[in-house]
Amino acid sequence: MTHSEGHDSAPSPTTLPLFPLHTVALPGVHLPLHIFEPRYRQLTVDLVTEVVPDRSFGVVAITNPSVGEVERTEHVHATGCAVTLREARRLPDGRFDIIGTGHRRFRLLDIDTASAPYLCGTVEWVDDEPLPDGADEAAARLSDVCRAAHRRYCTVAWESDGWRSPPGDLGYDALAYRLASDCILPLPDRQELLEERHPLRRLRLTYRLLAREAAFVSELSAVPAPHHDVDEALSRPSLN
Repeated sequence: MTHSEGHDSAPSPTTLPLFPLHTVALPGVHLPLHIFEPRYRQLTVDLVTEVVPDRSFGVVAITNPSVGEVERTEHVHATGCAVTLREARRLPDGRFDIIGTGHRRFRLLDIDTASAPYLCGTVEWVDDEPLPDGADEAAARLSDVCRAAHRRYCTVAWESDGWRSPPGDLGYDALAYRLASDCILPLPDRQELLEERHPLRRLRLTYRLLAREAAFVSELSAVPAPHHDVDEALSRPSLN
């Protein structure tokens, strides 16, 4: 997703299997999915057996809930996130519970509905804009402010043992995604975070979203549904 994560800008488009969803995958954030449609069961098998290189697929958010079948690029947001399959558990009836982790942002150029049982997309990678020289101090201050907003949100929204702070050495380019992943955000907000290519602007956006949601939860005395226990799910047997 960013140069600091070890990626260079790709010189030409590449192809990824596509999984359109009513949610947004974010780099560095786990994505648990329940797979029941036959074509995506086949995609899961191809990922597990590494028919699909690097066990990687692209998640794109559907633009409108009324879209019944994604067939054209206008049915989904142009910016998506590549996800790497980490774990897959086959259920007795052939469905799967899987967990992937977002790792790199892309721009969707075209959708192929005919080459595979599932959708495939032609994509180009989208990296972050470089920070100017001398921006590290500002990035560190903004990171601290965002971490404080995250603590305030989680204190009012989650049970005391239902969340944890990201590692202290997590880079500021990835921090916004990790902090926002603990917050119940509408799809447009998550999509805006994904599309923001400037790390500092992304941190400022995360701060505003966390502060807004903390105020909402405090005012309504509402607690979101329990967070998915990814660590427990990852302990389940893998198909590999």
